[in-house]
Amino acid sequence: MKFGKRLKQQIQETLPEWRDKFVSYKELKKLVRLISTTTMPPGGDMLPEYGNPESEFVLLLNYQIDKFNTFFMEKEEDFIIRHKELQQRIHIVQNTRGPKGSHPSELCYKEELGMIRKDIVNFHGEMVLLINYSNINYTGLAKILKKYDKRTGSLLRLPFIQKVLEQPFFTTDLISKLIKELEATIEATFPRGVDHEEHVEDTKRKRENNYELLVVGEGIFRNTVAALLTMQDIRRGSSTISHFSLPPLNLPKFEVVQSML
Repeated sequence: MKFGKRLKQQIQETLPEWRDKFVSYKELKKLVRLISTTTMPPGGDMLPEYGNPESEFVLLLNYQIDKFNTFFMEKEEDFIIRHKELQQRIHIVQNTRGPKGSHPSELCYKEELGMIRKDIVNFHGEMVLLINYSNINYTGLAKILKKYDKRTGSLLRLPFIQKVLEQPFFTTDLISKLIKELEATIEATFPRGVDHEEHVEDTKRKRENNYELLVVGEGIFRNTVAALLTMQDIRRGSSTISHFSLPPLNLPKFEVVQSML
C-alpha cells in the first residue's frame, strides 16, 4: 500500500480529535511537484530563499514538527496524570470495597473494578495510538524528504531527519514505559481466568487468532489493532537498516488487554 493511502486509512481509524494532527502529506507532495529540477546548493540548505516552492516546503516541514511536538507533549502530560489517577482508583477500591477493605462489598467491588477495567483498556489503546502517531508522522516526513531530494538533487533528507530524531514527538520511551507499567497493573489486578471461567475456551481461541482477525472489533480496540498492524507493516517495508529507519518495535502485550474484553 502506498504511504498516502495508508496515512488516509490511519487518519480515518484514529480518534476524531486527532485527525487534524497528522502530517500534511498531500500538501507537502503538491509543493514537491511544483519544485523545478534546478539543483539546490550541495548539502541541502535548510532555509532556501523565501518566496519559492523550496522555501514554502521547508517552512511547512518545520510547521509539521511544531504541530507534532505540541500535540505529542500535551498527550504525554495527560497520560502521566491519567496513569497516576488509575493507580489511585485501584488502590482506593481495593482498600475500601475489596475482601480486605474497610467496607467490603463483593457487588460494589466487581462493579467498580469493571469500570476501571474499561478505562484501562481505553487508556492502553490511546497510548498505543500515540506511538503509532509518532511512527506514521516520522515515516511521512522521511518519505516526502526522499521525494524532495530526488526531485531537486539536493541532500535535505539526512540533515532534516537528524533534526527530527531529536524532537519530543519521536521519543516514545516514556509512553512505552507507561504501557508496560499499565500491562503489569492489568495482570496484577485482573488475572486472566479469574471470574471468567465460562469464557475460558473462547478466550483461548481469541489468543490463538492473529491480529487481522481482531480488526472486526469495535471502538478504540479496533483502532488500536489497526495501529499495531500499521507499525508492523511499516517496518516490513524495508529489510535494511539506515539513518532513516525507525527504531525496533517493542510491541505492547496486546493479548493482556484482549483477554479482558
